[in-house]
Amino acid sequence: MANDYYATLGVNRSASPEEIQKAYRDLARKYHPDMNPDDDSAKNRFQEVQAAFDVLSDEKKRRLYDRYGSNFEAQGGGSSGTGEGTYPWAGSRGHNHEFDLNDLFGGHGPGQGGSAGGGFADLFKQFGRGAGAGSTQQRPRRGSDIEHELTVPFNTAATGGEAMISVQRHNGKLDTINVKIPIGIDDGQKIRLRGQGEADVGEQAGDILITIRVSPHPHFQRRGNRLDVRVPITLTEAVQGAKVDIPTPQGTITLSIPPGTSSGKKLRVKGHGVNPSKGKPGDLFAEVQIVLPADLTDQQQKQLTEIIADQPPNPRANLRW
Repeated sequence: MANDYYATLGVNRSASPEEIQKAYRDLARKYHPDMNPDDDSAKNRFQEVQAAFDVLSDEKKRRLYDRYGSNFEAQGGGSSGTGEGTYPWAGSRGHNHEFDLNDLFGGHGPGQGGSAGGGFADLFKQFGRGAGAGSTQQRPRRGSDIEHELTVPFNTAATGGEAMISVQRHNGKLDTINVKIPIGIDDGQKIRLRGQGEADVGEQAGDILITIRVSPHPHFQRRGNRLDVRVPITLTEAVQGAKVDIPTPQGTITLSIPPGTSSGKKLRVKGHGVNPSKGKPGDLFAEVQIVLPADLTDQQQKQLTEIIADQPPNPRANLRW
């Protein structure tokens, strides 16, 4: 071949191995037959690029080519005094064009061991999809997804944690899988376990889709990231005021009850609701509930009646539909 290999790759004669490799990868992507299925000129150009790279990417071949030109194969290296004999590669790769595309786009040629980067996958990433019917790389079929439902405790949904599920495969095998529960997940939301669904031979595994169900709590209710809780207090605490301890997802806190607090009053504690890993933390609303003793003496009942007699006659006077 009388071509100038350096001109074929578009590099100068002092180009580094890295520059030669980069030029080759760019041109191979451009002229590869899979990218140009109906263009014979692109196929010929690709063959020229491949032949040039086969020589210039190998240190010994390049040295002979620089000395003897395109006729260097006939020299055999005998007159050079370098001890470099004939090469069995002459006329093989670059002439019959039976390439492994992963080797081609992996960016390494003879004598360079190792890869310069992304492999053939980079080509499809660049063009967005496969190269058409002529491509040797095909996306494997995808296996089936598995639908699963998982009930978690109220506390776990609010603060995160782990759970175990058992999955019955279509071949009868029962798998136990550990599932991480993200902080703040709500009832009805889904968790996707990628690549853990069904897959037959030659298929890419599907996913497991887990629908979360949250068990109710005996004292707390949730609305988004907001938590509501009813806090029982004594009549004395309501009249005189008090400091009472209440549990929250972040731990136990002390809540101040103002003197004269009535049942139903809601006290807001900022940032002590559900605190998700992403998003704004919610608040806690504590609704005060006055609990009267069940075993009042006659004297105590009389005292309470006297106290009540001094209050407005009808506290529901303004209640309307």
